[in-house]
Amino acid sequence: MVLAQLALISFLLNGMAEAFLPSASKSSTTTHSCKIISTQYYNHHHVDPPSTSTSSPTHTALKMISASELLYQDQQEAMLRRAIREEELLSEKKQPKELIAPKLKAKPPKSGTGFANTAAMDITTRLAAEQCKVLKRDGVLRVNNVLSAEVAERLRQHLLDQQKVAEEETRKDPRASQMYYGVEQARKNRCDLHLSLRRGGIQTSSSDDDDDNDNETTADQGHVVADALQEILGVDGTLRSVYENLVSTEGEFYELAGIITNPGSSRQMIHPDLPFQKTAPLYVVFLALQDVTEEMGPTSFLLKTHTDKAIKIFEGGGDKDEQLRGADCRLATLKQGDAALFDARILHAGGANDAEEGATRIMFNFSFRNPKVSSYLGYKGSIMPGYVGAMTLGDIGGALVKYSEGEQDPFAQYGDGILN
Repeated sequence: MVLAQLALISFLLNGMAEAFLPSASKSSTTTHSCKIISTQYYNHHHVDPPSTSTSSPTHTALKMISASELLYQDQQEAMLRRAIREEELLSEKKQPKELIAPKLKAKPPKSGTGFANTAAMDITTRLAAEQCKVLKRDGVLRVNNVLSAEVAERLRQHLLDQQKVAEEETRKDPRASQMYYGVEQARKNRCDLHLSLRRGGIQTSSSDDDDDNDNETTADQGHVVADALQEILGVDGTLRSVYENLVSTEGEFYELAGIITNPGSSRQMIHPDLPFQKTAPLYVVFLALQDVTEEMGPTSFLLKTHTDKAIKIFEGGGDKDEQLRGADCRLATLKQGDAALFDARILHAGGANDAEEGATRIMFNFSFRNPKVSSYLGYKGSIMPGYVGAMTLGDIGGALVKYSEGEQDPFAQYGDGILN
């Protein structure tokens, strides 16, 4: 029995190495995080990593755990070596450049369309159409000044506060990690932290005894997540027209998280977030809540690799190393409030956050699913379990209208996202 279990673990790990995560995640960085190279296979193929628990009741189980852990650590080291080699390949022929926001102008409306149609196609909608053309061509689009510095700073602090709550709750009950994190929270220096849409976020269970204090704290904090979403996806939001163009108001709200990487986090292996599909199934945002320098491990995006041809080469249909040598690699060294919006099929990787020169990098992460793609995506989004499949872009917009009209907790009907 033990040998069979070890053989299964070895098979999974060896298969992961040979494939180099062809359908593994975001990451980012975030990229798309606490998405670490060592956990991508397990999380995106819905396989639990080998347990590190020492509470097994039998000596045989302890031996099995120890052996599986050694196999897992060996594979983790092999993946890190590959990630470092990929970084070298991307610089052999030319140095990666910064991802720059394109200078675009809205095309004038067509003549003879009538006043009503011209009014509907306002300048924001026409500019969004030009932005979407770049996104669909390159696989990624930088948009500057998506979120104000004031709200970005507040949201960053909120994420740090929510991280402390998640750490406390998972210390009490390790099973709660699946509620709070996109991947196992024990991964060193990197995590995806799920966000609640309730005003004030998630409170610790110990604070529930003092409702008056909770209410006072919540009032002082305001609703920073709603404030951020209002600036981005509200009626006049900076990305509202872009997302309506890409997924319509029927696009499913697929992810809502904070990607946090601390100094010392390792570089990810290059990967797409999901298996290739002909129609773009998911559009993802990584929004910087502070300036992102090269030392902090920005996400690397390989332009125009969201195509069937590029993915086939990457997955073994050609010379992968030569593909990386010739890739047009762009670094998402974003300023506070800037965002990278990308097609989840594009090849990308979160960089290493330098242990000495780096700093904590926090990205606001959300995405919407294309309603034209109804099949399974092969990728489980980072979102509170209670929000899975619960909202669309239209629903988010409707709640934000209520927020603008004075509703203090506009997403209350969807709960805090925690499944009891």
